[in-house]
Amino acid sequence: MNPTNETELADAIVSATGPLRIIGGDTRRIGHPVDGDALHTSGLSGITLYEPGALTLVAKAGTPLAEIKSALASENQRLPFEPSDMRGLYGATGQSTIGGVVATNASGPRRIQAGACRDSVIGVRFVDGQGQILKNGGRVMKNVTGYDLVKLMTGSFGTLGVLSEISFKVLPAPEASATVMIEGQSSAEAIASMSAALGSPFDVNGAAHVVGKTVIRVEGLEGSVKYRAAELVKKLGGSVVDFDWVTVRDLTDFANRAGDIWRFSVKPSDGPKLGAALCKTGALDVQFDWGGGLVWALAPEGSNLRTVLGDIGGNATLVRASEASANLPVFHPEPKAIEFLNAGLRAKFDPRNILNTGRMG
Repeated sequence: MNPTNETELADAIVSATGPLRIIGGDTRRIGHPVDGDALHTSGLSGITLYEPGALTLVAKAGTPLAEIKSALASENQRLPFEPSDMRGLYGATGQSTIGGVVATNASGPRRIQAGACRDSVIGVRFVDGQGQILKNGGRVMKNVTGYDLVKLMTGSFGTLGVLSEISFKVLPAPEASATVMIEGQSSAEAIASMSAALGSPFDVNGAAHVVGKTVIRVEGLEGSVKYRAAELVKKLGGSVVDFDWVTVRDLTDFANRAGDIWRFSVKPSDGPKLGAALCKTGALDVQFDWGGGLVWALAPEGSNLRTVLGDIGGNATLVRASEASANLPVFHPEPKAIEFLNAGLRAKFDPRNILNTGRMG
């Protein structure tokens, strides 16, 4: 099924007699495989409203991310949250769609300054599991009071409804960008440097430790960027270098390497402890983003790295799983109260339990 408008999408869901596998570009394969009929959103494509002066863009869910980036670039603007491109990790060849970005809350290195994807979404339209067309924010058809549907739908992995249209706030692109690189640091030293940079008055919007290098980014007006980068070098050492942040955003160093990929969210101060624990349990490589609060680990197939959290706290997601890890939970176990709340939401929006059934466990 490949509907080309919202009404056809609603009809497809109403007529479904079993589970549906929601597919955008099939490039963000986090979660358990879904056994169901394919429902594609690629036919719901196109930018429906773009007002550069109002810093607002509205697009249908199946619109390729590349098309949106191109339109924004033509007006010297961009999405604030720097969405990742996961195709390399999964060997995917399709086009990443904006609906997939929102459904997975895909947020890159700039999250530490600009917020996550959900912080840039100002409106959604979607079809729930009963075929109702619903909205929250943006342009309206039917509003559902009592729910912040923008927050609910962002990161719900298609389990509450199928996105049809999304409204975003966008931002001007910076005049200049600079990266300070410090080499040879341990993870503890790197996180100390990143924390110092983020706590400085120099408006850092990227702080990561990858392939043995600590990288810190500043953006803005050219004169300001040069000054802030120079001050960071004085404060932390290192030098200003040309650096492609796609390396951090898309985890390119892990892309062509065998193994499972785990994603940990912890307090930055716990990053070194977690990194050390991961290495002791056989992790092949560990990288840090968001100032140390986001930790990526490449592990041998079948390794349950979630156990290393112990008393550290935080959560772990199995982002890329091999067949040997098929029985491991992908998402971190939820507290009973949250599990109960989520079950209630699914019962409300998808009472037949047909939308991406089992994807989130």
